[in-house]
Amino acid sequence: MHRYILNYFGFSKMEGEILATIYTVSIFSAAFCMCVGSIGPAIGEGMAASSALSAMAQQPDEAGNISRTLFISMAMIESTAIYCFVVAMILLFANPFISLMN
Repeated sequence: MHRYILNYFGFSKMEGEILATIYTVSIFSAAFCMCVGSIGPAIGEGMAASSALSAMAQQPDEAGNISRTLFISMAMIESTAIYCFVVAMILLFANPFISLMN
């Protein structure tokens, strides 16, 4: 069955094995990218929120300025996780290494 599928798409057995290896490595790379890429922003957002709440408790008059700065910094911190998500989606659905096979 495996041989018929590879022949249908025009791949030899060796090309099919290379293709399977590329897909496997891409899946694990995307998973690793999301794991590592989400740990940093999660820790950073927690530390930023903790510092902002501590500053608001010490200076209640400046709560508006502190919260505005907090939201901007949260967006900047979260962009790192979004970039990792984009890289993972490219590896899964628009893999540039697959085009090298053709």
